[in-house]
Amino acid sequence: MTKTSTISRRRALQAGLAGSAALVAGCATSPAPAKPRVVVVGGGWGGLGAVRALARAGTADITLVEPNEAFMSCPLSVHYVATLQPAQDFQRSYEGVDRLGIRRVRAQATAIDRAGKAVVTTQGRLPYDFLVLSPGVDYIEEGVAGYADARAQLPVGFRAFEQAAVRTQVERFLQVGGNFVIGVPKPPYRCPPAPYERAFLIAEQVRRRGVKGKVVLVDANPGPVPPPIARPVLNAIRTVYANEIEYVTQTDITAVDIGRRRLTTAMGDIPFTEANLVLPMRAPALVRQAGLGERWAAVQLPSFRSQADEAVYVVGDAQGSPLPKSGHVAFGAGVQVGREIVRRLAGETIAAPTAAVPLPGGICWASVTHDEAIMINVGATFTPGQAPKLSFQVDEVHSTGSGKGAVEWGRMMWNNMLA
Repeated sequence: MTKTSTISRRRALQAGLAGSAALVAGCATSPAPAKPRVVVVGGGWGGLGAVRALARAGTADITLVEPNEAFMSCPLSVHYVATLQPAQDFQRSYEGVDRLGIRRVRAQATAIDRAGKAVVTTQGRLPYDFLVLSPGVDYIEEGVAGYADARAQLPVGFRAFEQAAVRTQVERFLQVGGNFVIGVPKPPYRCPPAPYERAFLIAEQVRRRGVKGKVVLVDANPGPVPPPIARPVLNAIRTVYANEIEYVTQTDITAVDIGRRRLTTAMGDIPFTEANLVLPMRAPALVRQAGLGERWAAVQLPSFRSQADEAVYVVGDAQGSPLPKSGHVAFGAGVQVGREIVRRLAGETIAAPTAAVPLPGGICWASVTHDEAIMINVGATFTPGQAPKLSFQVDEVHSTGSGKGAVEWGRMMWNNMLA
C-alpha cells in the first residue's frame, strides 16, 4: 500500500465516521473532510510552477512559504544591474497568486522535520502531507579566501532583490573607471550565461559613456559555459567588445584582499575598482540539514522526488540533476511536480518509466547589448539507467530578433506565474 493510498483511505474513513455521527444526531449534512496539505517553500519560478498546477486541481490545501513580499525576476534583470532599466520592470506582486485561494506565509523556512512531516519557519510549524522545495541557492563563500570580510562590498547578486547592490557597484564604476572584474566559477551554478551577459551590458555602458576603464572577465573554465554557447559568446567578445572586455580563461580566483582591492589567482594578482565575484553555489542549508543531499538535493528522475523521502520533491536550482539551473526549467519542473502530487492525492500509482521520457526543457537568453541577445533553447530526455541527455539549439550570433524574443518571453513567463 502506498503512502498516498494510506492518506486517502484515512481521510475517507474520517469523513465516513463524521457522516455517521451526524446522522445519529439527526443532522442533515456532515462537515466536509479536510483537504490534504501541500507546503511549497520558495515563491520563485519553481515554487510558483508547483503552486499553479496544484491550485488548478483544487484538491489540496496549499501553503506557500516565501519571505519576500513581492517577486523579483533574476532572468532578464541584467538590464537593471547595468543601469539600463528600473527595478520595477522586473518586479511583480503576489496578488494573482493570492487570488488562487492559497495561504501565503511571509516567513523564512529554517528546518524540515521529516519525521513529524512539518516545515519549521520563523512564523511557526507548518504540517504537510507533501512538501515541494524550491529554495534557490546558497553561495560557497569559503571557496574564496577573504570573501567573508569583503561580502558587503562585493555582492554576488544571483538571488532575487540582491541585484540592487551590484547595480550600485556598476554605477560607481561608470563614474570613476578602472577595472570591473567579473569572476566565473566552474559549473554547476545558477544561470550559466549570466556572468557573460553582465560583462556585455556593463561593457556596453563603458563604451556609451566614454568611461576610462574595462571589464575583466576571469573565467575558471577553458571557455564560456555551457560549451554550446561558447561560439556566439566568444564572437560577441571579439567583434563587439574587443576594446572593452579582457577575457581571461582557466583562471580560478582563490582569494580577495578588499583593503588592497586585489584578487589572487595562480596567474598573478588582478587589481580591481569594483568586482562581481560569482561564487560557487550549493543548495541552501535547509536542504542539506534535512538529509536530502550534500551539495545539491538528490532527486529521482523524472519525478524530482527526493531520493531520501517519498513525500518530498525538490525543484529549481537546489536539485542536483544535470538539468540547467534556469528559471524556465525550474517552472516546468514545478508544474510537473504539482501535477504528479495531484495524481497521487487522487490515489493513482505513478509507474516508473520503461523508456525515454521528456524532462522539463527551457529557453533562456544571453543579452549581448540592450537590444540584442543570444537565444539558448535546451531540451532534455531521461531513459532509465542512463544519465539525462541534453540537446541545445543556440543562435550562431546575437540579434535584435532574439533581443525582442527575450522581452516577450519574460512577459509571458511572468504572466504564467503571477497573473
